[in-house]
Amino acid sequence: MKALGIDFGERRIGLAISDPEGRFAVPLLTFERTTDRQAAGKIAAISRAERIELLVLGEPRNLDGTAGEAAERIGRFGRRLSAATGLALERVDEALTSVTAAQRLRQAGVDLRKNPGRIDAIAAQILLQELLDSRQPEATQ
Repeated sequence: MKALGIDFGERRIGLAISDPEGRFAVPLLTFERTTDRQAAGKIAAISRAERIELLVLGEPRNLDGTAGEAAERIGRFGRRLSAATGLALERVDEALTSVTAAQRLRQAGVDLRKNPGRIDAIAAQILLQELLDSRQPEATQ
């Protein structure tokens, strides 16, 4: 099942895509968000072009696991996105994905001041890969 990971931000949205079998996630792109309608339309167009079957939206959680105001904001966007695409949508905890993405990029020698949008696509890759890994059967020994 081909899935699209979405790291939602008020300024930028990062996207990652899985392989058709739903095993591996790779960063796809980052785009500037102007409105929810514009963002949902762009994601819907990408979803059609890439034949996406599942949307995976990162949801910010408090460190104690509870949903806060930001999670409610993501919920509203998720409902709009689901309506625009007609696709199933899963929300996953995105705790620390941006921090992890920034660390990975710094380790790879990427200057984040010159490439701030790269963090968002890598964060989308991280949250999508976490969901894909959770769906894989455990390897038998």
